[in-house]
Amino acid sequence: MGSGEFSSGSLEERLAAEQARSAELERRLQEAQLRLQVLVGKDKHGALNLDTPLKATAAAAAAASATAATEFEFDSIESALVDFAAGKFVVVVDDVDRENEGDLIIAAEAMTPEKMAFMIRHTSGVICTPMLGSRIEQLNLPIMVENNTDRHRTAFTVTVDFRHGTSTGISAADRSATSVALTNPNVTGDDFLRPGHIFPLRARERGVLERIGHTEASVDLCRLSGLQPVGVLCEIAKDDGTMARRDYLEVFSREHGLKMITIADLVKYRQALESKQ
Repeated sequence: MGSGEFSSGSLEERLAAEQARSAELERRLQEAQLRLQVLVGKDKHGALNLDTPLKATAAAAAAASATAATEFEFDSIESALVDFAAGKFVVVVDDVDRENEGDLIIAAEAMTPEKMAFMIRHTSGVICTPMLGSRIEQLNLPIMVENNTDRHRTAFTVTVDFRHGTSTGISAADRSATSVALTNPNVTGDDFLRPGHIFPLRARERGVLERIGHTEASVDLCRLSGLQPVGVLCEIAKDDGTMARRDYLEVFSREHGLKMITIADLVKYRQALESKQ
């Protein structure tokens, strides 16, 4: 990740990046159309190929699916931790039968206004800061609602803004300052305004071994990297306002040079570490 990655860049550079991205998406669309032709037994001209045996068509479809599944390989947890410890973003995806989303995650102590601007630009914009219960209690942050009816029981607290050196709290610079302040052990609850524009989340103590969520994955990445156990995360969104799914996330990760991992792999990594202790 270059030092200028989070800057807006020249118009020509941005147009070139968009053209490259469009070309990649077009390639994937063409591949999907070819797979569909295999599935319904069509020839290269789009006509139904009634002479194709059903078993042969099924076998070809299975082969196409296997090829598609191996097109993208997730990065190892070890390689992601190297980048994470260096203050870089990591894309973390969960299971398709859960949220089926990818979050942009970084250690809070590594946040800068430029990185926050990048995060806001490519996500839903609801910036959350997962942390351990001990830090939540130090800051005297009450849970947002007593009766949590969220599908995944995400533990939101009241929202906050850092009181010192900020203005309205909504700018990338202000939200960056608030995120970093949450990691400072010398900063207390009195140093934050409530409500604010940053959403602290209470992570389970045992991380992804206790709850398989992005909240716990963020804190685990911080702890495994030797950083303060406060992360910053937000769900990656597409330009049309919908949430990014697996195919889009693959292209996004490559385009921005980011490691992409799964929570499932992080669980296995944690389990392997604990088995050696």
